[in-house]
Amino acid sequence: MGRISISCLLPASWHFSISPVGCPRILNTTLRQIVVIGILAAAVSLLYYSLVVIRNKYGRAYRDKRFHRYLARVTDTEATDTNNPNLNYGIVVDCGSSGSRIFVYCWPRHNGNPHDLLDIKQMRDKNRKPVVMKIKPGISEFASSPEKVSDYISPLLSFAAEHVPRAKHKETPLYILCTAGMRILPESQQKAILEDLLTDIPVHFDFLFSDSHAEVISGKQEGVYAWIGINFVLGRFEHTDDEDEAIVEVHVPGSENKEAIFRKRTVGILDMGGVSTQIAYEVPKTVSFASSQQEEVAKNLLAEFNLGCDAHQTEHVYRVYVATFLGFGGNAARQRYEDSLFTSTALKNRLLGKQTGMTSDSPYLDPCLPLDAQDEIQQKGQIMYLRGTGDFNLCREIIQPFMNKTNETQTSLNGVYQPAVHFQNSEFYGFSEFYYCTEDVLRMGGDYNAAKFTKAAKDYCATKWSVLRERFDRGLYASHADLHRLKYQCFKSAWMYEVFHSGFSFPVSYSNLKTALQVYDKEVQWTLGAILYRTRFLPLRDIQQENFRGSHSHWRSFSFVYNHYLFFVCFLIVLLSILLYLLRLRRIHRRMLRNSSSTSLWMEEGLPPQKIAGPL
Repeated sequence: MGRISISCLLPASWHFSISPVGCPRILNTTLRQIVVIGILAAAVSLLYYSLVVIRNKYGRAYRDKRFHRYLARVTDTEATDTNNPNLNYGIVVDCGSSGSRIFVYCWPRHNGNPHDLLDIKQMRDKNRKPVVMKIKPGISEFASSPEKVSDYISPLLSFAAEHVPRAKHKETPLYILCTAGMRILPESQQKAILEDLLTDIPVHFDFLFSDSHAEVISGKQEGVYAWIGINFVLGRFEHTDDEDEAIVEVHVPGSENKEAIFRKRTVGILDMGGVSTQIAYEVPKTVSFASSQQEEVAKNLLAEFNLGCDAHQTEHVYRVYVATFLGFGGNAARQRYEDSLFTSTALKNRLLGKQTGMTSDSPYLDPCLPLDAQDEIQQKGQIMYLRGTGDFNLCREIIQPFMNKTNETQTSLNGVYQPAVHFQNSEFYGFSEFYYCTEDVLRMGGDYNAAKFTKAAKDYCATKWSVLRERFDRGLYASHADLHRLKYQCFKSAWMYEVFHSGFSFPVSYSNLKTALQVYDKEVQWTLGAILYRTRFLPLRDIQQENFRGSHSHWRSFSFVYNHYLFFVCFLIVLLSILLYLLRLRRIHRRMLRNSSSTSLWMEEGLPPQKIAGPL
């Protein structure tokens, strides 16, 4: 006779055996085995099903949470709740060449996770408008009278003080960052202006304002801040396991001996203003240089920084290439073109004895103006007359030498070093002139397509000026497009195309450029990147102050999910134990019935009942 014993890590009394005694061997033993195995299989299946359901449920909840956070950034136009004591504030003053603007930002208390950045947003007033104010002229106009600078900037700070709750003033950082206008001043004048600010502002305002909070930033810093701002708004600094998100392999600077990490792909930015053009993008892999001279140049163009609050964590370490090209903006390029045109035409006239462009009857035929459009160049008291021929391809050919390209590898405009762009796995946003050129007149802003843009630009250039004027009068172009835009659209289209494809060497098949004026209906300023970068260590304060509460909060979120696992495991164990106990009771009950039956039989036959041996 065989006996099957089943036991588990339970009290010793919860041990039972299944014996084939009293039933057919095959039927009894196999049936009981099947019952037990079936119970175990059902328990395992239920546990597996529970785990899958929980994972899907909370995984979906996590994705929904991410989606709602993403959506909140898109539609975040609600007025800032200044009564919320958990809101923090920060102020940035952008002192530009033509004027100064103040921006007020706010963010909730940090969530305690050192891997997350502050959730900084632009403050909005009761009317849901961004808290922004601009004054003129630029701060550089006070170079000869620096003692007046604090009075000049005082209205901006008073404006911010009215919006930031009074109780928050002493903990609200104030940054005064000066850009292009101040850069061209002598260092002594820069220092005098900054000293006046550092001396007078603390007397009249209670904002957190130290010596390092007022400075003249470089073009490289401004470019980095702009890159940070755009990628922050797009959510590219949030780490994700979503398979739909584009990722990139990154060799973190300073950890060449460690394995590469994978994280969200960031976007590059192209910004063409009136005077200069700027490019900034992440360089995810270690770069190599063609020469030691190129390496020295690259050091001034590559910025490596950590956006995280923990300097030992590398998940928010970025290597960004930033280059600014003066004279390559749309208006400056047109001026360079006209200067060259005037000089070369005057030289040819002297050599050949002609009068081309000197009278309106014999104008210079300019392929970069719309067909039959007329223009004038005034230099040194002389006037040169132009008439457009609207030849887009010829215009491109004429302006190509203005790119100042060299034969050296890995170079762009002016022969400046440019690390390779992984065109198959990259994305760029084009701002300012990149957007105006594609949208104001051609009405094709957004996703850039070189072939479609070229065709539209050709058609525009070849259209008679009288037709363009008639379309303008009918309001067929963008509301802010003016006659200046109409006249120089042909040139600027060709210039933008050449800068992008010839200067920066993007292939004509490149399809990941988006031209935009705003991101999620919001104008993203470099000041957002500045406040994000300069407050990156503030989460450490919140983490240290609320370490105990933060750890318990983390445990609650941890146990919320995993206690469900523990609950189902315990439930199954209890269920299985009950079943086993019932089986044991059934076995005891049957034994008692057998003993009772035997006693009755012996009594009927007049035999004394058989004693059952007790325990030894």
